[in-house]
Amino acid sequence: MPTETSTALITNDIVGLGLIAATLALIFWAASGPTPLLKRIFAWVPALLLCYFIPAIYNTAGLIDGHNTSLYNPIARDVLLPAALVLLTLSIDLKGILKLGPKLLVMFCAGTLGIVLGAIVSFQAMSWIHPATVAGDTWKGMAALAGSWIGGGANMVAMREVFGTDATTFGQFAVVDVACASLWMAVLLFLANRARQIDTRSGADTRAIDEMKERISAYEAQNARIPSLTDLMVIVGVALGGVGLAHAIAAPLSGWFKANVSWASQFSLDSAFVWVVLLSTALGLALSFTRARRLESAGASRLGTLFLYFLIACIGMQMDLLSLLDRPWLFALGAIWMLTHILVLWIAARLLRAPLFFFAIGSQGNIGAAASAPVVAAAFHPSLAPVGVLLGTVGYATGTGLAYVTGLILKWMAGA
Repeated sequence: MPTETSTALITNDIVGLGLIAATLALIFWAASGPTPLLKRIFAWVPALLLCYFIPAIYNTAGLIDGHNTSLYNPIARDVLLPAALVLLTLSIDLKGILKLGPKLLVMFCAGTLGIVLGAIVSFQAMSWIHPATVAGDTWKGMAALAGSWIGGGANMVAMREVFGTDATTFGQFAVVDVACASLWMAVLLFLANRARQIDTRSGADTRAIDEMKERISAYEAQNARIPSLTDLMVIVGVALGGVGLAHAIAAPLSGWFKANVSWASQFSLDSAFVWVVLLSTALGLALSFTRARRLESAGASRLGTLFLYFLIACIGMQMDLLSLLDRPWLFALGAIWMLTHILVLWIAARLLRAPLFFFAIGSQGNIGAAASAPVVAAAFHPSLAPVGVLLGTVGYATGTGLAYVTGLILKWMAGA
């Protein structure tokens, strides 16, 4: 509950939670395209952007006070975030990924390398072009964006907490994230309709894609099911049980590192939250090797994504919309970053003679993660959508660690 006197119209967190839930429901209902007008609107306006901005409008207008509520901290940050990490990583099928072929995995890794390298290149380029853009704590926002572009929204939020990115900077980079990622996704969807011509011209071997179509179609037909009440109870139990376990271990573990390891604070290992994030991700990965992975067929990742969107809305509650206009150069930084990612992928695709599908999913498995990678994959063929989910969930597993390393590099470059 609020800890300070607030002038907002809504100060009751339960009422605020109801408002956020109703808002998200309305956004997703509208995004489903129930009318031709709404379908046209959401073809241009991503639902994710509204999940950030509508709560921000509430905050800016004084309807709610995002800084004086417990909805984000501790509920969303300490419960929903680690729960989402558990559910979004337990569905990873590492054996299945290996069967997809080495070229796809190399392209995915090239996309990840492009994000890490792009952070460094864009930071250095903007330090020459417009130094004020990367001054101060900009590197913290870039670390959060690296989490999103290597993994997804949960990783972005995790990096925000690890490096202490303030809500305004985080909101600015959230806009950069959506703007750059949505534009690039639109380009890939346009190219998908011309994949056959592009692959023929480049001499790419598409036999592996045909084999994937057949294997994935068979797997989906065999495992898909309508979730029962027992399924949902088990999914929630695994998620929240994992959260409880992570918190139980994180507190004494961070205390031990703080007391016994001199360099612990340098790597944030004395922070209980860092350990909650790492342990939740590790638990999800461990469960992916067990029968718990079958929970994905009952909608584990969907529930994890639901938690994630509540988390995103709670972050939006803290945003200062007027400050988003203060730093237009951040979009130039994002463009340089994205172009570096695309260049690395293009070089890898030329060297490997990889099909356009591998190029697109190698990118979206990082940039879009499990949220938009299946959309791009389905643009090539509907049966390939799970491939996007598969690589997207790998991004969830690797995003936190690699974004953390990227953040440390940016911190060193910023002299912080």
